[in-house]
Amino acid sequence: MSFSRPSGRTPDAMRAVSLTRNVSKHAEGSCLVKFGDTHVLCTASLEERVPPWLRGKGQGWVTAEYGMLPRATGERMRREANAGKQSGRTQEIQRLIGRSLRAVVDMKALGENQISLDCDVIQADGGTRTASITGAWVALHDCIEGMRARGLVSGAVLTDNVAAISCGIYDGVPVADLDYAEDSTADTDANFVLTGAGDIVEIQATAEGVAFDEAAFMELMRLARQSIEELVAMQKAAVEQ
Repeated sequence: MSFSRPSGRTPDAMRAVSLTRNVSKHAEGSCLVKFGDTHVLCTASLEERVPPWLRGKGQGWVTAEYGMLPRATGERMRREANAGKQSGRTQEIQRLIGRSLRAVVDMKALGENQISLDCDVIQADGGTRTASITGAWVALHDCIEGMRARGLVSGAVLTDNVAAISCGIYDGVPVADLDYAEDSTADTDANFVLTGAGDIVEIQATAEGVAFDEAAFMELMRLARQSIEELVAMQKAAVEQ
């Protein structure tokens, strides 16, 4: 029996990816990231101060917030602000984004400054958290370079790239970069966050119905490494423009 993805892509093929910088007039760094029909606006905002618990410690902080616009999906969603609280999903994703970016920042070199990454999903078609991490790195990079131009930092603040990709087992076959049609019916759903050097920041892998073995996981890992190598190359090309 032949295997076919809904999009017609081969198992190791990502969707069309683009990273567009400087899309926000006011933010110190910004990137519109597109993974196929998933579009996320990532902005980096600088505050020349740190949270109270870090004052006087000679180091900075990087944090993140994540949200979906009401019509990012097929049906309008109520704004979480109107509900009076963030969903558990939102909190979990923004914590993941923050952890991922902090993994490649030298907080001492950042000084007593805080950078907030805002990741707003304009359109969702699967993989919003991984697209957010990949685009947020570009916004963070530009924010830090702006700080360097102002004499606020020196030396290597960013220690490496970081990017992320979703992989999964769809119709029994490991595939890279799940879109919604695959993600909603996948046997296994996994998110990989790796540095440019290939080191692991975080892996989230869940069997949605059928357990997977180590061989399947290693194939997902291979797909993730291949995809993230491509994404890091795209990040480097974007910031060099």
